Amino acid sequence: MLSQNHLHVSLLYIVLLTGTKYGCGGGGCGACTVMVSKYDQLNNRVLHYTVNACLQPICTLHGAAVVTVEGIGSTKTKLHPVQERIAKAHGSQCGFCTPGMVMSMYTLLRNKPHPTMEDIREALGGNLCRCTGYRPIIDGFKTFCDVSNAFNLFPQISEELFHMDNVLPLDPSQDLIFPPELMIMGKKRACGSLCFQGDRLKLISPVDLTNLLELKTEYPEAPVVVGNTTIGPNMQVKGVHHPLTIYAGRLFVIYLLCVYVHAGVSMGAVCTLSSLKDEMERAVREMEAERTRGYQALLQTLRCLAGKQIRNMATIGGNILSANPKYDLNSVLAALDCTLQVMSKENGTRAITLNEELFTGFGKTALRPDEVLLSIDIPYSKPWEFVSAFRQAQRREFAFSIVNAGMKVLFREGTNIVESLNIYYGGVGPTLVKVGRTCQKLVGRSWGEELLADACRLLEEEVELSDSAHGGKVEYRKTLTTSFFFKFYMQVLQDETSNLTLVFVCLFLLQLVSNAQSSQDPVGHPMMHQAAFHQATGEAQYYDDIPAVQGELFVYMVTSTRAHAKIINIDPSEALGMTGVVTFLSAGDVPGQNRRMLFNNPEELFAEEEVSCVGQIIGAVVAESREQARRAAQMVKVTYQDLLPVFFTIEEAIQHQSFFDPKRKLERGDVGKAFETVDQILEDEIYLGGQEHFYMETQGLIAVPKGENGELELFVASQHSAYTQEVVGITLGIDSNKITCHVRRLGGAFGGKVMKIASLSAITATAAVKTGRPVRCVLERGDDMLITSGRHPFLGKYKVGYNNDGTIMAADITYYSNGGCTLNESLIMEKALLHMDNGYKIPNLRGRGLVCKTYLPSYTAFRGFGGPQGLMVMESVLHEVAVKCGLPPQKVREINMYREEECYTHHKQLFSPRDMLRCWDECLDKAGYHDRLQAIQQFNTSNRWKKRGISAVPMKFGVGFSKGFFNQGAALVNIYKDGSVLVAHGGTEMGQGINTKALQIASRILKVPMSSIHIKETCTGNVPNAAPSAASFGTDAVGMAVKDACEKLMRRLKPFMENHPKYTWQQWVINKHPPGYKKVNIMMGPHTDMDWENSEGPAYYYFTFGACCSEVEIDCLTGDHKNLRTDIVMDVGRSLNPALDIGQIEGGFVQGIGLYTIEELQFSLEGVLMTRGPSQYKIPALCDVPPQFLRIHFLSGEPPVFLASTIFFAIKEAVAAARRERGLGDSFPLSSPATAERIRMACEDQFTEMAPSPKKGTFKPWSINI
Repeated sequence: MLSQNHLHVSLLYIVLLTGTKYGCGGGGCGACTVMVSKYDQLNNRVLHYTVNACLQPICTLHGAAVVTVEGIGSTKTKLHPVQERIAKAHGSQCGFCTPGMVMSMYTLLRNKPHPTMEDIREALGGNLCRCTGYRPIIDGFKTFCDVSNAFNLFPQISEELFHMDNVLPLDPSQDLIFPPELMIMGKKRACGSLCFQGDRLKLISPVDLTNLLELKTEYPEAPVVVGNTTIGPNMQVKGVHHPLTIYAGRLFVIYLLCVYVHAGVSMGAVCTLSSLKDEMERAVREMEAERTRGYQALLQTLRCLAGKQIRNMATIGGNILSANPKYDLNSVLAALDCTLQVMSKENGTRAITLNEELFTGFGKTALRPDEVLLSIDIPYSKPWEFVSAFRQAQRREFAFSIVNAGMKVLFREGTNIVESLNIYYGGVGPTLVKVGRTCQKLVGRSWGEELLADACRLLEEEVELSDSAHGGKVEYRKTLTTSFFFKFYMQVLQDETSNLTLVFVCLFLLQLVSNAQSSQDPVGHPMMHQAAFHQATGEAQYYDDIPAVQGELFVYMVTSTRAHAKIINIDPSEALGMTGVVTFLSAGDVPGQNRRMLFNNPEELFAEEEVSCVGQIIGAVVAESREQARRAAQMVKVTYQDLLPVFFTIEEAIQHQSFFDPKRKLERGDVGKAFETVDQILEDEIYLGGQEHFYMETQGLIAVPKGENGELELFVASQHSAYTQEVVGITLGIDSNKITCHVRRLGGAFGGKVMKIASLSAITATAAVKTGRPVRCVLERGDDMLITSGRHPFLGKYKVGYNNDGTIMAADITYYSNGGCTLNESLIMEKALLHMDNGYKIPNLRGRGLVCKTYLPSYTAFRGFGGPQGLMVMESVLHEVAVKCGLPPQKVREINMYREEECYTHHKQLFSPRDMLRCWDECLDKAGYHDRLQAIQQFNTSNRWKKRGISAVPMKFGVGFSKGFFNQGAALVNIYKDGSVLVAHGGTEMGQGINTKALQIASRILKVPMSSIHIKETCTGNVPNAAPSAASFGTDAVGMAVKDACEKLMRRLKPFMENHPKYTWQQWVINKHPPGYKKVNIMMGPHTDMDWENSEGPAYYYFTFGACCSEVEIDCLTGDHKNLRTDIVMDVGRSLNPALDIGQIEGGFVQGIGLYTIEELQFSLEGVLMTRGPSQYKIPALCDVPPQFLRIHFLSGEPPVFLASTIFFAIKEAVAAARRERGLGDSFPLSSPATAERIRMACEDQFTEMAPSPKKGTFKPWSINI
């Protein structure tokens, strides 16, 4: 058991409580959140707090009660109000993150039945959601706030999207009690150590300090853990092995003391960060401000540090002794001159000053191996002492800092003469850095501009950071050191700091349902997701929630560690000799075809002779358990011979002329001739980085051989079950009719579970056939990110001819995408080209699309399918032309828009831009664009180091597939003798609500309540040959198929219904039997086609139109930005379900925020993906959502991703304002995503000049830009 001793393993696979989800294994997503309750003997109370079950060793829960989502409510008994309200507020889409959200909120209410909005924001800070955009989750939970605190923040949502009528009241008296036997145990003084022994691990839990010191003397190398938030991820994710661990969490009588003494506060080393935050807040609240300046700085850091669950687990002592410079506390505590009290059995107690000398290397301290940390003394601030803390991270909260700093200055009383100065930095070296020489030379100086200038010069000299330093971003990190000091200098002068308070203001103008529509007709109403209650209670079943089948095995992939090499030998002998290992699979074990053709390009299941990327699957280990399979996979020895060339970037592929076929081209007009007549020509380029899907549920499946006629069942997480079925059949060499794929639901997908899951399914199916036993495959988060890849990086190079009034007459654009090592779904290039005109009539337009073949894992489909990249390049063209003409970008966009009633796209598809123009005008009007533009100009004039920008863009987005055979829906509708209706269709439910909408449609046509209709799982045995659920076309196709099938059934029933109008539905059905029950399977779809030779064709069934306006504020000194407000206007007809469609808008837009501003993939020079998990890769969190939204009308889920480009262009406007103030040009390069680093370095000033970029080729960079 100790080989997998974490709580989530026990809950999921032993206790079979599947509501607690596995999302990352490192405490970075919150999907596994549970509530732990313990008796606090010191204060005679029960503590309730959230933890990440994936990090919580089950052996450390002795005496504690654990409450999971199943324990607080159920659809079978009674829902808890938290579960009901998140469901009714439409806060659950795919549902995979929902149990974690529920438990975070439930725990908050256990501690504070009437929370504030800030309490809710803090409680959910450690929970990520990739679907909703967070607003509906907050919308449901804010109903627990006092009316004065909540409803004024959300003036109209609750009334329009969900009602508070008849919701369950919160009644704390009905909550679970703390088990009396644990209360009795807790009140008794613990006696005797506990020891837990596994096959590879041993954990000892001492009960008193003497015992702990004896253990550290006997086992000096054994780590001491309490929260397990550093050791845990190292063991879970990085594979670090500690045979013996000492758990010190039971020594609370000594350790949990917080003592206020004359000089300050003494905190026990195992006080959690949450406890530290509470004590600092209490001190700030109760004491005079002058004495708590240091505590205020500490609080500023603690509010951004990790998520609530981690703060509840992590301890102040563990944070310090982890000796990680990215951990923010050490720089602040060192600046405050804190003291550590340490103790050993041999030498007793001693005091150590917390400074740079404490840290001897990364992860190493000056403590002796047998010493333990007892407490930390945090002094009060003195009169005339000023303290500040700074941090800059990829994301404002719940992210490791890139650079952090703690600074303290003490002035001689009544003067501005520096008496002492402390400046500490984390993130500019392997350990904490004190700039001692700088501090020494500034002592005795007046706090003025001369000191500032000298300080910056001294910092530049003293902070040494190699150009090849670990973590990269060298120029940015150097710049932050001086920028932080400048901010400190200004704060001391002003003696003030500002904190951002998030106030979410959302307004939706919803379509009205006609009064003539029957009250029984659900179409057009904001109906709750049909599985929302089950998702909120943890009852909704995902593939890995299915209980283990008897004899089930586990498969783990063996992947390449080289980017381009010949496979000399594969030796699995050591792995096969390990306990529990059953077999090893490679290319020779495939009974059918190991190689298949995909769009005339070969794809290998297992690499046979060569590997062409790091992460390519070479083999697979099959074992009795996942842990045994994981460990054995690491023991498979692969011998390589490196091959050349090896390259990873688009630029390198262009140099090697390495491209996939087909190469696409579209053209209208005479581009060359037009260039001869224009006033100006501009040549430029824009780069767009890739994006990881980061669906909350990782990829996987269960393959179950049936033992008769070679039949096989797959329970698989796939958006395209028919393709999975096909690939498995080819691999096994059997007919598709013997393979049945079942898909109940997906925990998010976004295009990432279309193609690559088919290969994983084929490997798992091969293992099942070879062993004759069921086999389960569940990718760990890091492997999922490594193997499956994500959105294609793009480079758009353009030459534009325009007139001085901003009219663009000609554009020649070449799109390059990084396709990786195989073609896979790189035909997204076609969609990029088809969207290159966006809403603009450029009479002479040429686009070329080249997919670069590199030695990276092949990129695949992602929400928007190339559209966001293609549209982004065109918007960059418009923006840069506006800059060159000295015109507002909004005016240049308007000048170039399609205007005629009947227009043709550049691929000669007829459409009307009327709705697009209406959306544009209404968006600018509702956003108050022109008034806000003036206000922004005034703000920028008044603020030197903060700038704002605003941007608006229109959108024309094609819906459906350009290949007509994909635009088909399939449905099977059965009516049973009791009147109940069963609907099966070929779509996949992955949070978009396709099942709910199908129910609404069937209910309308059949005129029966939704409660009488049931949606069956997606199954290739019921609905064959279905198209993928993608391209925002699933509901269009499936919905029409359901409608058509129901209408056929109603036509058969109609004569009987007319003859017996007073009969009920059940009477009509039972008397019409059997013809009325005849199954109907109908497939229908629009015709689309594209003639690439002649650059023409109806590529899409229809276009959606919209416009978006966003405002941002940037910090010119750090590059941090705030998304202040976003207005979206969409018009795509009438919504089947406004609540679900709004959720898709918001989710897509927030995912776009990640694409264009936050999410950054980093690769090593050897082509290894380094951002493999939530610790390194940051998706938008609650703190990234614009505080103000105004959204009107509806659309499907893919187009809004692009609308987030308004954030990017607003940032660019803000940066341009900063540059203009410094006499720099408005035209400057800015690649996407516009990260804090890129924003800061684009705001060139005296601080960036101190960190010049080294010449290319003079150093070895830490990572490469893909």
